[in-house]
Amino acid sequence: MFIEPSLTGERRGWIEVICGSMFSGKTEELIRRLKRVQIANLKAEVFKPSIDTRYSEKEVVSHDENAIKSTPVESSQHILLLAQDADVIGIDEAQFFDAEIVHVCESLAARGVRVIVAGLDMDFKGQPFGPMPELLAIADYITKLHAICVKCGNIASLSFRKAASQRQVLLGEKQEYEPRCRKCYEEGTREQNNANHPVI
Repeated sequence: MFIEPSLTGERRGWIEVICGSMFSGKTEELIRRLKRVQIANLKAEVFKPSIDTRYSEKEVVSHDENAIKSTPVESSQHILLLAQDADVIGIDEAQFFDAEIVHVCESLAARGVRVIVAGLDMDFKGQPFGPMPELLAIADYITKLHAICVKCGNIASLSFRKAASQRQVLLGEKQEYEPRCRKCYEEGTREQNNANHPVI
């Protein structure tokens, strides 16, 4: 569990990144940290990409249906414009933002803002997702969360897509995705490939 650094004196900013597969609890952890911020009577602003409307247009919502009010934005630059006077900035689904999100987070941290970012580190093909690799590289603190593999019960770090689409961005839930360990992910991928390209 992440515990905030104990700092005294001048206000200092930093970047925290929460990453992992789907259903690993990233948004749940983001909400937990932001609620602690509220208890501390600090001013927090929460942002998410406007394309993410799965649960709510105006809230960040976890799979367990915990929620916190948020502002949907079209691009990462809007975060800088809307984040005036905030002590803490929360950003969910960072993998869907443009590459400029890295500069935005660095600019906020340089202002003395605590920036908490949550996102998928890998896409359904197991490849680095969007700006997440750079965000992980510049982060002061990183928390990698794991789900449970639905096939064998081991630790899962990959998001297996059950749907046929090959688009990198496909918003979905348990109907389209399931968490898998590396072994079960590779087995599922082989089965899909064999089904799509049967040997005659």
